[in-house]
Amino acid sequence: MFGRLGAPEIILILVVIILLFGAKKLPDMARSLGKSARILKSEAKAMKDEGKSSTTPAGPPNNDEPSQRTIQAAPGDVTSSRPVNEPTDTTKR
Repeated sequence: MFGRLGAPEIILILVVIILLFGAKKLPDMARSLGKSARILKSEAKAMKDEGKSSTTPAGPPNNDEPSQRTIQAAPGDVTSSRPVNEPTDTTKR
């Protein structure tokens, strides 16, 4: 009874979604969802590659200046790329 979704139910769900969000906002929402998925995928790949290439022993870096990296945005989206400082230990004694 509850496990089957037929064509009438799917059409009804789509009509309700269009009424709630409006037809103009749906493409923007889909676009931002796609960008978020691409960013998540690229970050996951970067973390996997970082884990494979890390052959140095774990430990704090020897230099006093924190390293800076850039979070890459989706291809073609240069507005959301920004440099990011790595978190540092603020409880130095």
